This record gives sequence, structure tokens and C-alpha cells, in this order.
Amino acid sequence: MAGLGGEGSHVVAWSAFWRPFATPPVFRGIRRAGERSRAAGDRYHRSVDPIWILAAEWWWVAPTAVGAGAVTAVGVRRRQKTTGRRLALDAARNDLRNAQREVVERRRAVKLARAEHARLVAERTASRATNADVASTRRALKQAEYDAKAAAADVRARRARVSAAQAELPPASQADRYPLARLRHAHDAVTARWMDYETDPAKLIAYPVMSDGKDPAMSAFLAAARRARDLRPASSSVTPAEYAEYRDAVADLERAFDVAEYTAKERAAGRDPDAAQAWQETAHDVLSRSAEAIDKAAGAAASAIAAWSARRKPHKDEPPQA
Repeated sequence: MAGLGGEGSHVVAWSAFWRPFATPPVFRGIRRAGERSRAAGDRYHRSVDPIWILAAEWWWVAPTAVGAGAVTAVGVRRRQKTTGRRLALDAARNDLRNAQREVVERRRAVKLARAEHARLVAERTASRATNADVASTRRALKQAEYDAKAAAADVRARRARVSAAQAELPPASQADRYPLARLRHAHDAVTARWMDYETDPAKLIAYPVMSDGKDPAMSAFLAAARRARDLRPASSSVTPAEYAEYRDAVADLERAFDVAEYTAKERAAGRDPDAAQAWQETAHDVLSRSAEAIDKAAGAAASAIAAWSARRKPHKDEPPQA
């Protein structure tokens, strides 16, 4: 210390003087306690599974997600249930999507039926299938083709309904022209037409079929009336699917009433209302039987050709058989 000179001795002296005041014993104890706490925390975090640490850090995510999902579900439900002017358009678009999916399925069924028919034709040529088997697959193919054509026609009708719904969008200020209000009015109109036959004595005498629940046409109308009544919404808040179901029920009701009314008037005039329908069914049956007969004839010809081709032709050096 002597070699430091006078200035160095003063520095050492001042350091020794201020050391007790720099870190009082109380603060030194607090610092040591903090160091021990941090060491214990480090040992705890090293021993705890990281999954639990992650769960402790991000526990708020699950309640937030549940709340967001609930809000979204409520919004979707409120958006689906609507009393607005676009109800018929939304229902028509849903019907169009369903019809397009049906067309895809029907076309796939036609391909499968055509492949099965071709397989049976080949099996018949090889004498491993009968004409009845081929005729059965041909009928199945025809039915699949009819179903595909009907599905395609349904798609065209659904597209037309979408266009009509777009053109018939009512103004927002005219609630009486909203789709559900118009549909209820159409339902009430059919009911009023029916009640006219029930309450008018002259019509009761002239058209007794309209009051005969045992008549097939009138029975079908009464069944359609019950279905439309059951599907009629009790409130103005409905989904597009519920509206479409009620719309189809009202359309069936209108057709059933027209058939019942036509039947009653034809019978009142002394004509058979089922004559035209019976003639159409007979013509269709004749065409079907003709197609089956042609198919059987073609099958017999194919079998004969196959049998002739299967005969072993004699070699030119072989003597002819007696």
C-alpha cells in the first residue's frame, strides 16, 4: 500500500468507509431472498411438463374460441331465419343445388346400368347368360335413363324458378308482397275455392264428388290439404328449407284440387275422367312390350350367330361327314 502513494491510500480509505452504507444489511437479505426465489422458480419450471406450462400461458384461448363459436352460430341461425324479401330466392337456390347433385348421381347410375347391360350382352354371346337376363338389364338401363332425363328436367325447372324468384323480388317497403305472405295467400285461395263447393247448395248437388272423401281424387286433395296445413308456419320467421317445404305442399294442394275439380266436372257431364289416362298407360305398355320383343328377337339372333360361329368348320383334307 505504501507504493501507491498518497492518492491511492485515499481511494482505499474512502472505499472502506462507504462499503457499509452502499448495501445495507436489510437490502442484502432481500437480494439473497430474491436470488433463492429465482433459483427455486427455475428448478420448478425445469421439473414441470411443458404442456402444462403452455396451458397456463394460453388458458384464455379456449373460452375465447367457445364464445366466438357461439356468436357465429347465433349469427348463422338468425341469418337463416328470415322474414325478408329474399326468402323465395334463397329457397330456389338451395333447390337448384340439390337438383344438380341429383343429376350427377343419376348420370352415374346410367353409366353403371349401361356397363352392366354391355356385360350381360357379352355373356349372352358366350352362352353364359340368357335372354331374360339381358332384357332385365335393358329395362334397368331404360329406367336409369328415364330417371336421368327427369333429373335434368328438374334442374331446368329449378333454374327457371331461380330466375322467377329474382324477377319477383318485392320492394323492401311492401311486406304484403313478401314470399311467405304471397304463399299464404295462395294457400287461402285454394281453401276458399274448396269451401265454395262445400257451402253452395247448387254446387253440392251438381258436383257431389267434391264432398265425397272416398273418391280417390278427393281423398288425395284432402291429404294434400292436411299436409299444407301442418307445414304452414305459425310465425313469419322461417328458414329457406322450411319455406321450400311449405311451398311444395301448397303446389301439391293446388294440383290435387285441380284434379279433383276436373274429375267432378267430367263425371257430372257423364264422361270417364280416367279414360285418357288409361289410354296413355296402355300406349306406354304397348311400347314397352314392343321394346322387350325386339330385344328378345335380337337376343335370339345373337345366340344363333354365336352358335353358328362356334361350329367347327371341317378341314379341306378331311372327308365330309355323312
